[in-house]
Amino acid sequence: MKGFIKEFKEFISRGSVMDMAVGIIVGAAFTSIVNSLVNDIIMPLIGVITGGLDFSGLSITVGDAAINYGLFIQNIVNFLIVAFCVFCMIKAINKMRDAVKKPAEEAEEEPAEDPADVALLKEIRDLLKEKN
Repeated sequence: MKGFIKEFKEFISRGSVMDMAVGIIVGAAFTSIVNSLVNDIIMPLIGVITGGLDFSGLSITVGDAAINYGLFIQNIVNFLIVAFCVFCMIKAINKMRDAVKKPAEEAEEEPAEDPADVALLKEIRDLLKEKN
């Protein structure tokens, strides 16, 4: 049991676990922002475009069961909007990262001039090739 507790302490104190915890917390906070964007801004605009159609009220009653297929459609629309927002954010982040990375790569790609002794050796090699 003592080894199990020690192993658990090592696991929980690793950086990757802490990074994961921070990611989950930030993700939860981001979810509320995206849900507000979808529910408070985008869906009302879609409602105006579709003539005030609200999917969430659509349902069918089968026997005693109510099948709320409108809520299902609403959740699909919400998912697509959230997925599109995340896609746009990832694309923007990758573009910024590439813009920062590109100048650094270009600086590394410039070949350095050969030292004088190496240049002289190459010149001698080329002259020997010409004679043979």
